[in-house]
Amino acid sequence: MNQRERQDAIVALVKRQGYAAIEQLTSHFDVTPQTVRRDLNALAAEGLIRRVHGGAGLESSTVNTSYSTRKTLNLDAKRRIAHLLASKIPDNASLFINIGTSNEVIADALDHHKGLEVITNNLNVAATLQHKEDFNVIVAGGQVRARDGGIIGEATIDFINQFKVDFGIIGISGIDEDGSLLEFDYQEVRVAQAIIRNSRQVYLAADHSKFHRNPVVRQGNISQLDALFTDRQPPDTICRLLESHDVDLHIA
Repeated sequence: MNQRERQDAIVALVKRQGYAAIEQLTSHFDVTPQTVRRDLNALAAEGLIRRVHGGAGLESSTVNTSYSTRKTLNLDAKRRIAHLLASKIPDNASLFINIGTSNEVIADALDHHKGLEVITNNLNVAATLQHKEDFNVIVAGGQVRARDGGIIGEATIDFINQFKVDFGIIGISGIDEDGSLLEFDYQEVRVAQAIIRNSRQVYLAADHSKFHRNPVVRQGNISQLDALFTDRQPPDTICRLLESHDVDLHIA
């Protein structure tokens, strides 16, 4: 078993039990405590587990990781995903881009496109694209979240419902084994649902850590996607769902 396989197995074990002690992991994988600690620290840095005294537990299902931390988590993977997704967006297309650090990286990857019309409820996305003179950038109205520049609320939903665009680019905080797309904020979810309804094609950008997180609010289902963009092969259960619902899988 190589390092990645062992780390994936550790995540699965912690997810199954809710907590795993260093002693248990040392015995289970027949490695040294130092190796287990390095694995746990690496997994915690990726946001896949929560490092606690003497072992590891699950990430919270009710409170998201801070925005400043999420900005740097798996950044190389997000950049690869962003460039791959951006390559699938033609010039002169219309698109929604919603809240999320992955979507902010995608906005940056769209810099070389021409003639895009972008409707967003993310102030950071708007700031990234505002210098593009040939873009038409439209910012949704609503309540601005101080922690990340996301715009949410009933006014945001009403605004989005006025449009029908070529592509809806969405992010997510977690993907359950049954294909549920999960988030932490109910108001953010309702805006994302409006984006999905009003997009001809829906693209989801999600790095590998999202397959091991279980936020509490259901945003939708993987069957509503046209394509999933990620950086590693998803779990077998997710791959089967993608295939059964004709969702394209793109691995950066």
